[in-house]
Parts: sequence; C-alpha cells; structure tokens
Amino acid sequence: MCGRLSQYRGIHDFVAALSMPNALVNTVGDQPLERYNVAPTTQVALLHLEGDLLHADLVRWGWRPQWATDRPPPINARVEKVMHGPFFHAIWPHRAIAPIDNWFEWVYEGGSKKQPYLIRRKDRAPILCAAIGQYPAGGREPRDDDGFVIITANSVGGMVDIHDRRPVVLAPELAREWLTHATPKERAEQILLHQGEPAEEFEWFKVDFAVGNVRNDGARLIRPMS
Repeated sequence: MCGRLSQYRGIHDFVAALSMPNALVNTVGDQPLERYNVAPTTQVALLHLEGDLLHADLVRWGWRPQWATDRPPPINARVEKVMHGPFFHAIWPHRAIAPIDNWFEWVYEGGSKKQPYLIRRKDRAPILCAAIGQYPAGGREPRDDDGFVIITANSVGGMVDIHDRRPVVLAPELAREWLTHATPKERAEQILLHQGEPAEEFEWFKVDFAVGNVRNDGARLIRPMS
C-alpha cells in the first residue's frame, strides 16, 4: 500500500458506516473533512474505543517505538509480522479503525512518471481499515510520539496488478468486533488473516498526476482521468 489516502466525508458519516451503538466522543469536528490527498506524518481521523466510549481523534499517520530512532516511523504494518514481532508489540493491544474514502497507488506504465490509480469500494461506502496505534487516552493531552499504522496484507485478484499490498479492510460487523476490548487477541488475529474484504469489493481507475504532489488537494484529484 502506497502512502496516500482520502478522507473527505464528515466523521459522522464514517461512524454511521461503522454502526457502533457506543456514545461518541468527537474531537475531530462535525464538518466534512474534505481532505483528498492525505500524506503520511499528517493528522488522520481515527476511531478507537476507550472504555465504553467510541473516540474520534486526529492522530498522526506513522508510529515507531521509542527505541527505534534509526528509521522513519512506518505508516503500515504487515499482517504477517505485526502480531508477533517486537517492533509493534507495545501498540498491538490498541486496536483502531482508520476510516477512509479511498487510497492511491502508483504503477509504472512507461514514460517518465508512474501512473496514479485511485482504489475505492464499488458501492462507494466508507473503507474501514484495521489499524493499531498510540493515541490520547484517559483524558491526557496528545504527545509527540503518538501515532498509528494501517495493517496491510498481500493483494489478490486484479488488485495485485496495481500494488502487491493493500489495507486490511473490514466489514462493519468485523470492524466492531476488532475494536471491542473483549475480543481476544487470537480472534483479532484471525480477523486480520482471514476475514478482510475481498478484492471483488473494490474498483480502481487512473487519476491525474497532480495527486503525486502533496501540496495539491481538492475533489479533482479523485476524478477518473478523461
């Protein structure tokens, strides 16, 4: 999965798609997010549970443990390693959902530039990505080392032609189970490994090269190339 996504709906649209009955604590705001070209290290709306409350917070996309100062913070975590390796051990218990509208990948098709593709659900519903992270809890203020990563798996079907990795996207009922504290870690692992949404649920198409510049934004970036 390449490092670019869109969050242009309002947080209440994402919460409605999740369809979780818990009361919402919203620090993101009520207006549409209107971010079409979201880059790593920037703040991304994230959903997570604290006690019985569903929290919507802005959290930096990217995280690393304090001892890993020799590398940039990863933005993604491979599902094959995230549960058992030491790197993400501290945040593995802190499950979250990164709700997005679409993500982008770049494919070399000849010429001097890679061609950007937009990937979204065929039904245009929000995409609920499995994530883990470190974020404000217990009323504390955000810290400089807060952040999150999106969990990725191998691409299958036609999607592998666009990129060999993709986010683990969960149907709403599985996203709710993933978030719930009572879900055992063994069950959470099985959800990630075997129950992500299949490639058949998605569509992809070429978009303008302008999305490659993080300074560009706006709805034109998600329109199919003519």
